[in-house]
Amino acid sequence: MWWRVLRGVLVAAGAVTLVGSPWWGPLTLARLDYFHVRRVEFEGLRYAKGSELLRLLDVDTTQSVWQPLPPLGARVASHALVADVEVVRRLPGTLLVRVTERELVALALLDGMLRSVDVRGRALPIDPTQMALDVPILAAVDPMLLRVLDGLRQHAPALYARVTDARRAGPDELHFMLGPVRIRTTGDVTVSRFRDILPVEADLARNQLRVVELDLRFRDQVIARQP
Repeated sequence: MWWRVLRGVLVAAGAVTLVGSPWWGPLTLARLDYFHVRRVEFEGLRYAKGSELLRLLDVDTTQSVWQPLPPLGARVASHALVADVEVVRRLPGTLLVRVTERELVALALLDGMLRSVDVRGRALPIDPTQMALDVPILAAVDPMLLRVLDGLRQHAPALYARVTDARRAGPDELHFMLGPVRIRTTGDVTVSRFRDILPVEADLARNQLRVVELDLRFRDQVIARQP
């Protein structure tokens, strides 16, 4: 047993030396069975399926971890859910694939079907009939609505989680439903301005007042409307 451990240590030490050598070092290592791919690991997956990415990666145990990595990353990046990818080696026989997925922002009617979309309105291969997706619903792909929702998703996730649906109510008027309460605002609303509803909601709750609408269209004001 000890000689196997010693052999592994010697091979690894030799690999370090060859990696620091000229271009022929990795080519030499690629011929050694010791550095054949024995395992592929994925990080960062939420909606993308590892089996699909593995098919795109297209590696097997006859190949070496010392093959060029950029082509492997390019193949994985061709998947519609992948925004960015990095492939790294974990010697002696593992390829680690770090994936950044495109972010799901909403479900929107697209070509007559409810589709998962990102901030740019691109359809993502995430089937809402196959998994529970707790995201806002849009009647249509709307860049203005998606921009506001994505801002909330990134910087005010608790507010974003409360949005059930959103719609355009005019050229520069947007409506966001937070449960039974409608938030009426303009297309240039910021996340900071959206947060202005929070102290108003808290004050209304303290006074046991129920409202159906909070209006943010007027500067430095939040107008509450009761039923």
